Amino acid sequence: MGPIYTWQDFLDMTRRRLGVISFVIILGCVASLYWALSHVHLYSSSEVIQVEQPKINDELARSTVEGSSARRLQLIQQQLMARASLQDIIEKYDIYANLEALKPSEKVNLLRQSVTINGVAAAREGFADDGTISVLTITAQMEQAQLARDVAHEFAEQTRNLMAAQRREQTEQTLTFFQQQETVVLANIADLEAELEVYRRENDLTGEGGVEFRLAEIAQLNEAILGLDREIITAQLARTQIDRSARASTVQREERALDAQLQTLTQQRSLLDQRRTALRETIQGSPEIQRSLADFDRRMEQLRNQLEEIATRRNEAQVGFNLETAAQGERLKTIEEAQVPDYPITMSKKKRAIMGAAASVVLAFAIAWLLELRRPVIRSARQMKRETGVMPVVSIPELAPKYQNSKWRKAREKRRAAGKAGRASRLARHS
Repeated sequence: MGPIYTWQDFLDMTRRRLGVISFVIILGCVASLYWALSHVHLYSSSEVIQVEQPKINDELARSTVEGSSARRLQLIQQQLMARASLQDIIEKYDIYANLEALKPSEKVNLLRQSVTINGVAAAREGFADDGTISVLTITAQMEQAQLARDVAHEFAEQTRNLMAAQRREQTEQTLTFFQQQETVVLANIADLEAELEVYRRENDLTGEGGVEFRLAEIAQLNEAILGLDREIITAQLARTQIDRSARASTVQREERALDAQLQTLTQQRSLLDQRRTALRETIQGSPEIQRSLADFDRRMEQLRNQLEEIATRRNEAQVGFNLETAAQGERLKTIEEAQVPDYPITMSKKKRAIMGAAASVVLAFAIAWLLELRRPVIRSARQMKRETGVMPVVSIPELAPKYQNSKWRKAREKRRAAGKAGRASRLARHS
């Protein structure tokens, strides 16, 4: 049971423990002042970036950049928070110059903790989450207001540059890959044609009107068909590169012209293919030669199919590369630039000192109360009546034995006795 029940008990405790309470309050106030004066203010500045979607619909011109914007931004964030990147920013803006005792690795960790990058997911379309980010917020907390703004803007600028460079690099690599594949297939076709020519010479397939003549005519037809295939691919590529932002009549006129050209080329190819088929049926020769020629034709047809598929993919890659080069794809746009903050985000020094002083007062009285709990004795008649229900007749104050034999007490008693003797002698003389 605690000894403090009434306001009078509290005042009695305060009188008894005034020394301890005063000591704790004074010590706490000094510590609070030191804590408030040694604290450094922090300023916060943020820059908001919006992730803009492609200006041209994917059904009309599809980009070759795969993956969600959230994953791409996560990779960019990892690059920004790398040690080398953070060290460059520290050296550029001379951050933590006043902390000379810190090692470079410690400065990098401080900057990494002072900058945060948060993304807001875009609204879902249906029930699927495509991982699209709509808004990106970059916040920097520094000891100086201008430095906080500069660091936030620097991170935002690097984010935009890395995003654009990443998309351009990916589309360029895709286009380069299909161009290389197309070159390889064309070289294979040329090698196969040369191999067929050598085979014809070795087997003496010559003679006007004979097998050699028909084979030569078939080879010419193959070259003509290959040329028509290239023209068809070129016309198809030109049709995909029509400027859709022009007038509708102009777009339709260009499409009709290209469609007519494609139809003419297709008809020519069909006629040449029919002629080639007829010549093959008239060729007479040994079964081995026929099998070899059929094998050459089969390999040539496979290479042509590969060339057609690769050309289609290359056209798509070219469209995606043109989109990124013209900045028509997904890009980052600043909608709220970082500003110099007017006030710090941390607590003021005055408020810290007041809070520390208040905590010191609370701690002082808490210590005094704990000291009272260690010795819960009855100190007054009120407490006797409250605890036992018996009202004492007389209250005798406690005499502190430890002060009775002390030098100070003896000196006071000696002075009191000397005073009494002096008064008695003066009274005796006057009488």
